[in-house]
Amino acid sequence: MNNDSLALQAIQKKLVGKKLNYQEIYAIMDEIAHEKLGDVLTTYFAASGYSKGFSEQEIYFLTKAMVETGEKLHFSGIVADKHSIGGVPGTRTTMIVVPIVAAAGFKIPKSSSRAITTPGGTADDMEVLANVDFTKEQIYKIIKKTKGCIVWGGSFNIAPADDVIIKVEEPLLFESYDKILVSIMAKKIAFGSNHVVIDLPYGEMVKVHRIKDAEILKEKFENLAKKFGIKLRVLMHKTDEPSGRGIGPLLECRESLLVLEQQPNRPFDLEERALNLAGSLLNLCLEDSPKSLQEKIKNDHGGGHEWARSILSSGSALDKMKQIIKAQGGDGTINSKKLLPGKHSHHIIAKSNGTVKKINSKNATIIAKILGAPTIKKAGIYLDKKIGEKIHKGDIIYTLYATTPHALKEAIESTKNFPILYYV
Repeated sequence: MNNDSLALQAIQKKLVGKKLNYQEIYAIMDEIAHEKLGDVLTTYFAASGYSKGFSEQEIYFLTKAMVETGEKLHFSGIVADKHSIGGVPGTRTTMIVVPIVAAAGFKIPKSSSRAITTPGGTADDMEVLANVDFTKEQIYKIIKKTKGCIVWGGSFNIAPADDVIIKVEEPLLFESYDKILVSIMAKKIAFGSNHVVIDLPYGEMVKVHRIKDAEILKEKFENLAKKFGIKLRVLMHKTDEPSGRGIGPLLECRESLLVLEQQPNRPFDLEERALNLAGSLLNLCLEDSPKSLQEKIKNDHGGGHEWARSILSSGSALDKMKQIIKAQGGDGTINSKKLLPGKHSHHIIAKSNGTVKKINSKNATIIAKILGAPTIKKAGIYLDKKIGEKIHKGDIIYTLYATTPHALKEAIESTKNFPILYYV
């Protein structure tokens, strides 16, 4: 039986809740990877996984097949990586974590995705500063030169089936938990990562709503990582709002640069979130590092977290980020002041006194997309107020940015039906 027929039969089988073997799953991934299946059948397969779920064995098969049907990178020694489950707009930690870990001397080839459920993925954001589309050979050169990179995983056939599935999922703004797991791990394995930290937020406004679901997903990550010989740590935390204030590619980039530059007006919650991830990843890498390095870091810093903080506060992370930007074809002299959002803006003004109780990230995503994000890099939202902050009548609570008057007008009108911020 050829892959065409086998893939079709396998999708039919999965839609009625039956389990698939490796040959069947490989046939589906191969057909998707070579864009032979078409959007309709690919959507049926994505939907079958969302409704029926996959067994632990099927998840292993899916990850393996997704890796095997694409290109793979090979690096020697410790290869670090981090990934956020996502779903939280305005939380761009990768652009802080990667330069910290690279400045510490570890290889961190970061494969990032484009937006799925938010107004900008890390690849969309990094594109503000540099190119993200590279060949395998170019990535090897960048890593040799800088030890770190932030690139789009879909640029050179890494787990190609994943990017096709992402495209069919995007209009519905959902991913199944199993698909999140497979998507992330396939990219990590294909990129040669062997020391990985997973950022797993949970809460009402993100992909994973309950701590119980987060714990199940954490266990699935740990089990899958063991099967592929990857040292992995999952960091779970309740998330009620973005860690930064900017939503949309340019505004999110600016926030990350403010942290790297250690500017007084930087978003401290974003900084702490990034330092927690970077410190955990450094500790993971140190466990398999030479004893001499372990002793030096213990004596000089006490551990990975303080080492990460030292790298950031000393300016080493900023220098490293500029090296990475330059190596990826961007302007190595870029700074946060040069990143200016869309020229058409509108302030949303408080009509009464109060305290911010809630930020609706889903509505923020809808409004940011109406403004043009992530395609229009300068479009987005700046949160002038966040949860717990006092508001006085007449204060600016958030600001909308667009590059056209029409997009701005449409977004302003839409805020009536999709309120972003609640205060009483």
